[in-house]
Amino acid sequence: MTRELDALLRGEYAEPHTFLGAHPAKDGIIVRVFAPYALQVTIVRPDGDRIPMQRTNPRGLHEVEIPGSRFPFRYTLELENERESWKSGDPYRFMPTLEQADLRRFSVGAHRTLWKVLGAHVRTVDGETGVSFAVWAPNARAVSVIGNFNGWNRLLYPMRTMGPSGVWELFIPGLAAGDAYKFAVLGADGVIREKSDPFGRQFELRPASATVVEDSCHTWGDAEWMKARAEHDWYHEPMSIYELHLGSWRKHDDGSWYTYRELAQELVPYLQEMGYTHVELLPLTEHPYDGSWGYQVTGFFAATSRFGSADDFRAFVDALHQAGIGVLMDWVPAHFATDEYSLGRFDGTALYEHEDPRRRYQPDWGTYAFNYARNEVRNFLLASALFWVREFHLDGLRVDAVSSMVYLDYSRNHGEWEPNVFGGNENLEAVEFLKFFNETVYADGEGAITIAEESTAWPAVSRPTFVGGLGFGFKWNMGWMHDTLEYFKKDPIYRRHHQGMLTFSMVYAYTENYILSLSHDEVVHGKASLLHKMPGDEWQQFANLRLLYAYQYAFPGKKLLFMGCEFGQRSEWNHDRPLEWQALLYPPHKRIQELVAHLNQVYRDRPALHALDHEGAGFGWLDYNDAENSVISFARHDGNPENDVVCVFNFTPLVRQDYRIPVPGRGPYREFLNTDAVEFGGSNIRNVGRLIPDLEPYVGRECSLRLTLPPLAAVFLEPSDT
Repeated sequence: MTRELDALLRGEYAEPHTFLGAHPAKDGIIVRVFAPYALQVTIVRPDGDRIPMQRTNPRGLHEVEIPGSRFPFRYTLELENERESWKSGDPYRFMPTLEQADLRRFSVGAHRTLWKVLGAHVRTVDGETGVSFAVWAPNARAVSVIGNFNGWNRLLYPMRTMGPSGVWELFIPGLAAGDAYKFAVLGADGVIREKSDPFGRQFELRPASATVVEDSCHTWGDAEWMKARAEHDWYHEPMSIYELHLGSWRKHDDGSWYTYRELAQELVPYLQEMGYTHVELLPLTEHPYDGSWGYQVTGFFAATSRFGSADDFRAFVDALHQAGIGVLMDWVPAHFATDEYSLGRFDGTALYEHEDPRRRYQPDWGTYAFNYARNEVRNFLLASALFWVREFHLDGLRVDAVSSMVYLDYSRNHGEWEPNVFGGNENLEAVEFLKFFNETVYADGEGAITIAEESTAWPAVSRPTFVGGLGFGFKWNMGWMHDTLEYFKKDPIYRRHHQGMLTFSMVYAYTENYILSLSHDEVVHGKASLLHKMPGDEWQQFANLRLLYAYQYAFPGKKLLFMGCEFGQRSEWNHDRPLEWQALLYPPHKRIQELVAHLNQVYRDRPALHALDHEGAGFGWLDYNDAENSVISFARHDGNPENDVVCVFNFTPLVRQDYRIPVPGRGPYREFLNTDAVEFGGSNIRNVGRLIPDLEPYVGRECSLRLTLPPLAAVFLEPSDT
């Protein structure tokens, strides 16, 4: 007993349940309680029987032997000192709250609801309500639960190890939702680290870093949405995404954040008015540094407490769903923050991160990269993904920094990385993880989608794994974004030399399921706002911006636009400041916003603009060779010629009279969208009435049409009998 007590008092005991609590004795039961703050401890039986204990060690061990008693032996404790008395359950009288089957599935990386096993959970065990704690720390010498309920004293609640699984467990009766806690981990290196819970579902507001016990009380009202989601086919439906950073979309006059619930009240009507189908949130996983925008994560299962509780976030998602708006979120399985309380060196070893420094550290962001070769780490990330789509009802995850995952030499110089077993630069374990992640989300995610942010030429990112792809549903088209913005930055006088920047993306347009993204990354760090990327005077800048948006909505692929761009914000995005909503007092900005809303409506109403986004049959060039005049034209199709949409773009400030284009049918046609319309801030050069094609071949088509092309503008036509 002396050995066990000494280890307990040093905080180095890995089997506290074998010493503390109730155990068989020669003639009955012996009960031991470690309570250094109590001078007297009394056992209270369910029948009211009271059994005083003896303080047998000056540092706080209390014992009593109870002759004739048998198991099960149920009891609570009454403790007192000179100042007060209090009641408590005894954590060491309970059997483990974990099942061996759960631990086995975790050890092989196959537990798809792991968040229900590890972490902190409010439970009722053997008649007492409290919180069960479980944490993976296989190389730790000892682990204990510390919190606001025990003075953050690591000696009071040591956990027991659950054998070869590496999981430590403890049920503490009397605790409840709202209690703050951490794990005190005595690492393999002899260092004590106070760690937040890797599976924590609520955190204190930064800079505090404790985990908070969370127990949801939210009642969902989005059953209709969720049922439809499971059957929905977004590949053939309109998807117009509003990318959003919650902390800077709007702020109160005093600079404070809106809460999740306040944001829902403001955001839902705005998105409905603008006609967006989805909102995509920059990461809301808990993070310590505002300036990381959420991309340097410390809590992979927690909605950030900056804007409220986990249930507040559930209410936010619920409100959007009931309004018919999908919710996507950026998710970051590539790396994690190095803060001392987080995942790094969790049990005194490189547990979540890689042991090899060439694969551990991510130099671009000063973070640690995950070790995808480890079953438990892959399971941790997989469970995080499923947690967000199932517990928070998210409709999809956009995986950030895919390139940094799949390439061993990403942002590393010669000698700073080691080739894989085949001599290549592919991170084979990360590739396999991404495939498994995508397969699992599409199998178990109840209709949720996955999206890759991928800026490289890695093949088949959004193709099924059974044909060699990574299995994502969609991929951001970074090539389209880069080439298009570079083209638009050029003065129109030089654009005739660069028309290939517009046409080249059609060479690979159907190799992936693309999303055309004009994202937050394009309007920060000195890159200028979209408006101020445009050349020319103010009128031409706004005209170019209108032209850019019309080009995006006409081109094959789903659409994404970052907040503020929809009304032509002048300043770069700054995460510390709200958007420049005051700009809407000025007509050019208001009219840009009205154009984007109109484009969303046009996009949703006309199947030709979305139904075959990812199939070659949905697009046909009309004329892409007129570089001299910087004009291109193409048609969008859905299989029904009556729904064809003809799209013509004039990328110069010159009005082109009697401009001839080939058309896919005999018409007649009518102009239904013109970005030069006066209601959008243009000069109102229009094509009015029925437009009758000439029945003579032109550029490989049987018919052609003569139009007036307004300056720096897009014109959309459709067949019409009226």
